[in-house]
Amino acid sequence: MFYLCPYAKKERYQRFVEHFSAKQPDAETELHYNNPFQLLIAVILSAQCTDKRINQITPALFQRFPTPRSLAEVTPDIVFDYIRSVSYPNNKAKHLVGMASILMNEFNNEVPSDIDQLQKMPGVGRKTANVIASVIYNAPAMAVDTHVFRVSNRIGLTIGKTPLAVEKDLVKNLPKETIHIAHHWLILHGRYVCVARSPKCKICEITSFCKYFEKQNKQTKSLGELSNK
Repeated sequence: MFYLCPYAKKERYQRFVEHFSAKQPDAETELHYNNPFQLLIAVILSAQCTDKRINQITPALFQRFPTPRSLAEVTPDIVFDYIRSVSYPNNKAKHLVGMASILMNEFNNEVPSDIDQLQKMPGVGRKTANVIASVIYNAPAMAVDTHVFRVSNRIGLTIGKTPLAVEKDLVKNLPKETIHIAHHWLILHGRYVCVARSPKCKICEITSFCKYFEKQNKQTKSLGELSNK
């Protein structure tokens, strides 16, 4: 059955921005860090792992490796001992050492702001690069993780079938000055309200313009009408 949503895409974006600008004007990453180098480490480690777990292991890691040089000069097996409880620790240990080496030798120990330059480092894909660019440099970059992908499609901000398609759609339609924080709005909403298996629509404050909620209501109404016949 074809489903027609009452809100035009432009209006849905407008209401999304208005709501979260008022409710979460200071939304930010839940990863703990004190400088760009630490955030880069944390984001690399966070792939397919929870922020809570990363925040548990990074204090000791940051203390042991405070600079790119200190990390670049050790072997991955030493790093592994600090990150053994995260997902894919062997690969991530290698990525961290390789990242630190490139950071030291090619970027003068400074985390670059350019998306392409960031992706030169092992463990840094487009999503990670976008996180660094948006969080550290407030760049209009949209990192699309599972939360951003799910929530933006459910709300009706996009119908993108791939992370890149969703990224391009969001960047195109969001006001430029909100893109870096909209990333956090979508992540936090997906993490605590619009969860994957059983979205908490009863406590959600954006159901008035949510495509998913309206579709569910329509289906429930149709079933109710059938049961009364």
